[in-house]
Amino acid sequence: MQTISPAQLLGQTEAHLHYVSERVAIHQGMKDAFELMVSAAKDDAIELKIASGFRSFDRQLMLWNNKFSGKTSIKNSAGDLVSSKHLSPLELVHSILLYSALPGASRHHWGCDIDIYAPNLLAKDYQLQLEPFEYSEQGPLAKLSAWLVKHAHQFGFYFPYARFQGGVAKEPWHLSYWPLAQQYQQAFDVELLTQTLNKSAILGKQAIIENIDDIAKRYINNVCNAPTNVILPK
Repeated sequence: MQTISPAQLLGQTEAHLHYVSERVAIHQGMKDAFELMVSAAKDDAIELKIASGFRSFDRQLMLWNNKFSGKTSIKNSAGDLVSSKHLSPLELVHSILLYSALPGASRHHWGCDIDIYAPNLLAKDYQLQLEPFEYSEQGPLAKLSAWLVKHAHQFGFYFPYARFQGGVAKEPWHLSYWPLAQQYQQAFDVELLTQTLNKSAILGKQAIIENIDDIAKRYINNVCNAPTNVILPK
């Protein structure tokens, strides 16, 4: 069991990270497991790459505010655009939370959660969207999706959003390294999050703070359990 600082929980430090590339970082504690998984996937002609690894509080805040202000579009689980014109602030918050976490509450802050794709399975000029259809049986990343379902647990990874449970939408691209993620999940502190958001420039602050307990229950703590066959490092 490692000591987890508030800064690590909130995405306000990079001290625990290892950079896989110039722009992509992951938790140091999952580096070996990830590299083993990459090597195994390569043996099956799948090039595992990270579309998104560690994400800072400030980055998540920008993503959130862009969606809340209408600068970035919001989609529902069917992939249709959501019009925010007639939504109340709380309705808008729920619409965003389907796919985007609150800054300070994103699992990407921890460095042990990653969004995965395989560029060698995509057409040369294809622009990855991280949409469910890409990972479906008819999608370009179907082979990757099937491989991850079959093998990811062998390296300690699982799908926290394997299915929709009334909170975050199903995300077949989102992998979590269970040995670390369970510790971060247990360390989550709704009071710390509330204090941090109160001091931030997040849009929709009043609606968020007034409903923070329900938001935490529905979107932050409401994740799928790791399968019993997840293999832990020795």
